[in-house]
Parts: sequence; C-alpha cells; structure tokens
Amino acid sequence: MSNIEQIPFLDLISLHKDLEPELLSTLQDILHTAGFVGGPKVDEFEREFSKFCGVSHCIGVASGTDAVRFALTACGVMPGDVVVTVPHTFIATTEAISQAGARPDFVDIDERTYCMDPRKLEQYLVHQCTMDAKTGKLIHRKLQAPVTAVVPVHIYGQTADMDPILDLAGKYNLIVIEDACQAHGAEYFSKKANAWRKAGSMGHAAAFSFYPGKNLGACGEAGAVTTNNEAAARTMRMLRDHGQAQKYYHQLEGYNGRLDALQAGFLTTKLRHLADWNRQRQQAARRYDQAFTELEGVVAPFCPDSVRSVHHLYVIRVHNRDAVQKHLAKSGIGTGIHYPVPLHLQEAYRHLQYPAGSFPVCERIASEILSLPMYPQLRADQIRRVVGEVATFLSSRQRPTTAEQPQPVAL
Repeated sequence: MSNIEQIPFLDLISLHKDLEPELLSTLQDILHTAGFVGGPKVDEFEREFSKFCGVSHCIGVASGTDAVRFALTACGVMPGDVVVTVPHTFIATTEAISQAGARPDFVDIDERTYCMDPRKLEQYLVHQCTMDAKTGKLIHRKLQAPVTAVVPVHIYGQTADMDPILDLAGKYNLIVIEDACQAHGAEYFSKKANAWRKAGSMGHAAAFSFYPGKNLGACGEAGAVTTNNEAAARTMRMLRDHGQAQKYYHQLEGYNGRLDALQAGFLTTKLRHLADWNRQRQQAARRYDQAFTELEGVVAPFCPDSVRSVHHLYVIRVHNRDAVQKHLAKSGIGTGIHYPVPLHLQEAYRHLQYPAGSFPVCERIASEILSLPMYPQLRADQIRRVVGEVATFLSSRQRPTTAEQPQPVAL
C-alpha cells in the first residue's frame, strides 16, 4: 500500500505550487501598498470577472453565503417571503434565504442532471400557490405567505435548465437568483435567446463562491454577485459595507461582507488560468465517461446538449455506495459525497415538517452518489486506476439484479 500512488480527491497543492511566483507577487503588492481592504485589487477583479461572466456588474463579497443573501435582499426579497430552491445543495443556499428573512421551500430535482426540475417547479406554482387578485402576488396556500423568488442551483459544474425556469418566473413575477457557486464558466444554450449564456448572466442576479476547492478558488473565503441590474448592484455594494455608500453615512443597515484585497488579487491571477483549467476538467470528464460506458452497475453523470459543464465535481451513482467508497479509500483513492442528507431531512430544518419521501428523486440519489477525484491536474493513468478500482469492487461482489441497480425514478 505504501508504494501505491495516492490519488487525492482534490489536489490544491500542485495547483498553488505552479502559481506560486504569481501569487507571491500579488502578496508583495498588497504588503508594499498596505491596501488590504477594497481598492484597486478589488476593482480589477470585479471588472475582470464581470467581463468573464458577460454581465455589467460584479460585487465582491466575503463568501458565497453572503453572495446569495445580498442578492436576495437587493433584488427585493422581503422578510416573511417564501423562496423556492432544491433540497440537493449545500446548506449555505438555504441559510442565506433564512438570513434574508425569508422561508426556504423546496421542489425536487431532475433525475439525470440533479438540478432543479422545471416541471416540478411548475407543479409547485400551480398546485401549491394561488395568485392574489388584489395584490397580484403569488401566495402559498398553506403558508399564506408570498412566494417571491426561486433559486436554481447549478450543481456539480453544470447549469439548471434555465429557459423554462425563467419562463415560469416571468409568468408568476418571481425573482431568479442563480446559485452559481459550483459553476464558474459553465454555459447554457438558451433557445429563447438563440445563444450560449454563461452561468451568472441569466437571472436577476447570481451568487458565486470562491471557496478554495472551487474551479475558481481563493486562498481563503471569498464570493461575488453578478448582475445586470444597476440598482441592485448599488444596494449590494452598500450591504457588504455596513450600509454605507460614503464613509460614515449609512443609508441602511448592512453587514461586514467585503472581499479583501489579497483574495481579490489572488482571484484575478487565477482567473487568467480558469478557461484552461475548465478545459482540463472537461477532458478528464470525457475520459471518465468513456471508461464508464463499458462498466455495468455505474450511472455516470449526464450532461444535456444544451449545457457545457465545467465539472466542478464528477459524481457517479452506484449500488452499495459506502462499500465502494471504503474500497477506494483502501486503494489510496480519495472520494467525497455531495450530499448525503437532503436539506429537508436535516435536523436544522425539522421545523419545516417535511417527512421522508417528500422529494423522492433527491432522497434516492443521496444514498447512491459518490464524487470521484476531479481537478485540472488529474492524469489519464490516474483516471484509469480509479475506474479500474471501481470495476474491481463491482466484479468482486455478486452482480446486483436489475432491481438493485440505480434506476431512474418514474416521473
């Protein structure tokens, strides 16, 4: 075992060694100018990232959680509102909704993409809500609260099916905040616009996380909001800085949610490499895909023709997932599970009173998903070894029956 090369789930050390001269130069610039908060480094990153996403404004903030929260507030979500999202995401999505004073609610995900299912969203809006004739607001019948926003999550590096979601949002006057925290550079072909659109450019605003393990990661915590709405951008700039547009003149109560200059500088440096890194991830995913086509008992990721995924994660579904993960660990291969417990079944959301079985697709995949190693430096021989170890485990067990293998849920 000691002579076997370890394949980490994520390799941030190699990436930063390659960039060390550039990153140290950025650090020296900050130290020599003492421009630690705000200033030209933040301005430069905001300018470059807005250009990358194809939007007018980028607002750098302290985290992806802040990004979702500030976007919701600035775009008009009020305390007591209902915001619809999916239960298959990291809890930061719903934490931000709650922190904005709203109540998170859920619709199930698509069986193949694991993103929000537009058909389930439509069913939710039609059957659980009603339009108030006096106010023109959509009201949740049971909760007797206005439904004002939807947060589709671009999960694992690919976008949700945005055309029908945006159509529904337009019909019901809903704010759309993209959770693009895992989709830096992902693209969606909009038939409506007859054009490819970048993640972060389609909703009223979009939230990005630059947590170190993301496709574009800081060397610490960082986030950003992208938008084409000038008024919302102006409000978010105040929200991140204690509600002030001018020092000591506070137009509203805000937060300390600023992006610091050092992280902004690091992100600008890394942004120059992001397109190449994403292409390397796409190449690694194709190698995985090709290898898994010949292996029964594994459901490989599905990417529609309308999506160009940047493969933040490479997630398979497999019977007896926990045993497969243990086998890979013994073989020196790191893995992850994103996410083992759907949000509606978390202790933190017991008060929402969703019993098991409420979102069957999400609950089914939660016991089957396994995230394999994925990063730009992942080599072809490492991918062959990962797939080979999965195959070794499956062949060592009695082949499951058709009923035991991961199957799509009947919709």
